Amino acid sequence: MTSNRVRRPHLDSISLEHGKRARLQRLLYEHGPGQGTMLVLPVDQGLEHGPVDFLPNPPSENPEFQIRMAIDGGYSAIPFHYGIAARYLAPHAGKIPLILKINGSTSIPPSDRAFSGMTARVEDAVRLDAAAVGYTLYVGSPRQDEDIAQLAAVRAECDRYGMPLVVWSYPRGEAIDKKGGRDSLFAVDYAARVATELGADVIKLNVPVFDQKSKEGSPKPYNGMVLEYREAVEKVVRSAGQAFVLFSGGGKVGDADLLEKARLVMQAGATGLIFGRNMWQRPMAEALRLTAEIKRLMLEE
Repeated sequence: MTSNRVRRPHLDSISLEHGKRARLQRLLYEHGPGQGTMLVLPVDQGLEHGPVDFLPNPPSENPEFQIRMAIDGGYSAIPFHYGIAARYLAPHAGKIPLILKINGSTSIPPSDRAFSGMTARVEDAVRLDAAAVGYTLYVGSPRQDEDIAQLAAVRAECDRYGMPLVVWSYPRGEAIDKKGGRDSLFAVDYAARVATELGADVIKLNVPVFDQKSKEGSPKPYNGMVLEYREAVEKVVRSAGQAFVLFSGGGKVGDADLLEKARLVMQAGATGLIFGRNMWQRPMAEALRLTAEIKRLMLEE
């Protein structure tokens, strides 16, 4: 199957009211690589995974480490949960845009019951001068009915306050596992469509796995698709419609693999990248060097 190159959405071509447009302008053009792209440094893992994620690089336990990396590296935004944002960002006001994560969960309960309760409100994001709010949605979870209803309420508040909504759209649950797995093209593609159907302005996704095992376990027509790897990513970007798509780096990998992933998804029409552990689990100088390489690559595509 041969695909026409997918073009990423452009802010000027999307119907948005003033508040959302102004905040997205900050993320897409005034900070980070610019030119309509986005490079995000997430630091929500302390709640989602626990302190274990900071052990490979002890200085990263202090949020000031990631804040300095985001500012010096020229990132588009830094996502924090409320407690960290409220206590650490005030001295750096105006230097790095905040994406306030407003729901979350620990990794302790079984993942097949995935659901993230509210940890903050959209009005908290307004008070903290956030550029957007972040919400984690578990597509396919046994509790997705609660999740969708909760997200609908958040989306209404985002519209009320002119706040962009960034949805971390993650396939989860036994039903997903039986249909190729949470990172299969079927699952990631579905997660992209669900997020845009529910009103996401920006969608954070994992890069789909399109190997033989995931294909064979997926439902029709995904189990019969013949796609190059970039075409699989393009399929996901198309399913997101006019929402801006950010692809995750996942667990820490080597420089070459990370740069290749960045190159592939930007060529496939992604708006940008959201790399956390792959950056702040490194020493500062190494992370800043790699950040500069990634930003140059992003603007080449």
